[in-house]
Amino acid sequence: MTNGMRSAVALYDQLTERHTKFLRADELCRLAAHTDPKLPNEAALAEEAARPLNAKKGIERAQGAFLADVLGNPEAGMHLCHASLLPLPESRERAAEFEKSGKLDLGGASVERLGKAAVVTMQNPRHLNAEDEVTLRPLETAIDVALLDTKSEVCVLRGGKVEHPRHAGKRLFGAGINLTHLYQGKIRYLWYILRDLGLVNKIYRGLAVPNASPEVESREKMWIGAIEGFAIGGHCQIVLTLDYVLAAEGAYMTLPARKEGIIPGAANLRLDRFVGARIARQAVLAELRIECASPEGKLVCDEIVSDMDAALARTIEKLTGSGVVSAAGNRRAFRISEEPLDSFRRYMSVYAREQAQCHLSPALIANLERNWNAATRRA
Repeated sequence: MTNGMRSAVALYDQLTERHTKFLRADELCRLAAHTDPKLPNEAALAEEAARPLNAKKGIERAQGAFLADVLGNPEAGMHLCHASLLPLPESRERAAEFEKSGKLDLGGASVERLGKAAVVTMQNPRHLNAEDEVTLRPLETAIDVALLDTKSEVCVLRGGKVEHPRHAGKRLFGAGINLTHLYQGKIRYLWYILRDLGLVNKIYRGLAVPNASPEVESREKMWIGAIEGFAIGGHCQIVLTLDYVLAAEGAYMTLPARKEGIIPGAANLRLDRFVGARIARQAVLAELRIECASPEGKLVCDEIVSDMDAALARTIEKLTGSGVVSAAGNRRAFRISEEPLDSFRRYMSVYAREQAQCHLSPALIANLERNWNAATRRA
């Protein structure tokens, strides 16, 4: 153990009162900055947040190094993963509202009960349902609510209708990270960490409970995905966590993270399980576009459908018709061979450090200007 890791782990143990208290990554970094002068405090982060990406001072790199050290330690890292899988503080109150009404609009996401399913809709219509700071907490809350709902047996994830002239009025699964907001400095480094430790991992692993390992006890349901139009970047990453994927005719998936200059979440950990290492590298490193109806696409998508609404109704009935009593157990059993929580922890340790470097790299700024014309786009 390096001195840096030893110091980070000791501070984690202190702040969590020897792992008896759960802290999410943002709260952990906030409290740690009170003790560790190398970490940026709230005032410094507020100043940094006001700067566009090309003017940032890079103070968030210290958060990346700290979280990498915490996640790199088996005990501290597993505890942080556990903390991130707990429902958000507001989610139980929201779930109680949803239990009564069957509908909940959170702005960046909504939940609606459809028969035996809780349907989570991703909503950022102006930006092709892209993910950003505006959508992060609403989407995670919606996922919590869908999993906590006692009147539904499965969950559905779908994109809402968008406003872009080319796709106006159509549903799109999503365009990945909001590159305009990224370039304008409106997405902080911790956004990546909170997203992948939280909402994405909750789809894959369910909700944890405080007093048991997430690998032993969790509240989870099967997730059905509905890809309409495209699943780009982060939305393709989410597809890799779903249990059953429906894709509309003509839909496609891409992971343009290398072209953007970032790491595509946990896709590097998960994609090769579906399509093999060679295709995974082509997708991540060489911008391979995967048509959902192609041989490679069918390794990720279960069905190509012409009528998504009808296909969803049929799939919900198929997956719930004989009950779902064994769903959680089967999901846990799959994860033991596919991706034990400790494997995810080790991946996230590397990701935490490397993504901090990527997020604050001049190459990212250059890529956004060259490939996205980001300097001319409005917020």
